[in-house]
Amino acid sequence: MVTRRHALAAGIASASVGVTGASLVPLLTARGAEAAAAEAPAAAAAAIELFKVPLPLIPVARPLSTAGGVDTYEVTTQRSTAEIVPGVRTDVLTYDGRFPGATIKARTNRPVVVIQRNGLDVPISRHLHGASVPEDSDGGPMDTIEPGGVRVYRYPNRQPHASLWYHDHAHHVESENVYRGLHGSYLISDPVEDALPLPKGAYDVLIELRDANIDASGQLVYAMGDRTRNTLLANGVPYPYLEVAARKYRFRFANTSNMRFFELRLADGGELIQIGSDGGLLPRPNPTPSVYLSSGERADVVIDFSRYPVGTQLVLVNTGGRGPVEQVGQVLRFDVTRTADDPSSVPSVLRALPPLPAPTATRSVVMRMDEDGSATAQAYLDEKVYDHARVDQVVRYGASEVWTVTNANVKAAHNFHMHLVQFRVLERNGQAPPASESGLKDTVVLQPGETVKLQATFDSYRGAYVYHCHMLDHSAMGMMATMKIR
Repeated sequence: MVTRRHALAAGIASASVGVTGASLVPLLTARGAEAAAAEAPAAAAAAIELFKVPLPLIPVARPLSTAGGVDTYEVTTQRSTAEIVPGVRTDVLTYDGRFPGATIKARTNRPVVVIQRNGLDVPISRHLHGASVPEDSDGGPMDTIEPGGVRVYRYPNRQPHASLWYHDHAHHVESENVYRGLHGSYLISDPVEDALPLPKGAYDVLIELRDANIDASGQLVYAMGDRTRNTLLANGVPYPYLEVAARKYRFRFANTSNMRFFELRLADGGELIQIGSDGGLLPRPNPTPSVYLSSGERADVVIDFSRYPVGTQLVLVNTGGRGPVEQVGQVLRFDVTRTADDPSSVPSVLRALPPLPAPTATRSVVMRMDEDGSATAQAYLDEKVYDHARVDQVVRYGASEVWTVTNANVKAAHNFHMHLVQFRVLERNGQAPPASESGLKDTVVLQPGETVKLQATFDSYRGAYVYHCHMLDHSAMGMMATMKIR
């Protein structure tokens, strides 16, 4: 029987036609140290060949009603199966039977209502990551829907365009629930974005990236802190191919992994143009050889395939994170199959962000987790494990604050996510942030020993909201805290 390792190695060899990732740089770098849990023995795994299945396009959800200028959706979480490994049905958790969940397309200042039913036997909490929403619709970790229950979430969408995503957030079970499939995308558009000549329609493609540990029977294996999740999925399938025309495309990459970080590159070293991050478009395009995404981060990237002749096969490679290069070093393949007209372009200016107000307060947050690999390891913010009954920070409504966030670990990477607000990165390790962090953010990576300074303005809603490491295995271990805006 062909082993998974042999199948992947064979896939790399067969992909050498055209432009491939045959010369990948080593992955095990400090930048890829995204977890500190002990390495678990790898289970016998399914045989998966590279680039044998097409990239599925995630369906767009259809509202139940649009009455009164409000788009209303009804969604049920349920157990189902999905064909992740070709020819095999895998048990998953889903929104309405879809893996990943359907994409909701919203407009700025047009409200969305989601009637969420829980058809599972575990509690859930639907969180719209990156959204400014009232406290009762935030989907906080303790604000859960019990099995058989229903909850109405109201999203005013009083924020600019952004590529957001939704996922379960029920504390202690969020890590496994998201891993098994409770995640999807939520795209807000507005006139500012519409007016730009960026690639649109069929040339604007959402790609959700994540990893999984799949056993020999094709089932998802879950363990807290598992560092053997070495099968990469794009839109729910492993190592797909996408047929493209020789023109520009906009790709909305979302890292929906529990813990894995990606560093995305084209195998030939070709230019990527990053145009957006978590909170929408950057002020200016960022030409770059790579895009780095920690868990929960998003990036919009334009790739111009007109520089490649028809017949080119171009691999999107991953040079970040940990794991065997033949398993985690290649993500998907672009097959240039035709020519096409291309009226799109990338303007030199994408948007104007308002100047930051003068800070009204400063705070510091220290992230740390136990690095001994023990089964009882915990994770902390300011040396405290999450307690839902405790308020850790009191923020004045309307305040604009500078938070200095430090990763105190020497092995483990973390990232920092705030509910309710999009923030601006002011400094990274005392220096100006890179161009990739020049826009609005809701999640920011911190490698071991790093410090990031950010500014957030709390002028939308009052209430209790959490901030936490968005490596969900870490937040489930306690790396989460509560801020009260009042």
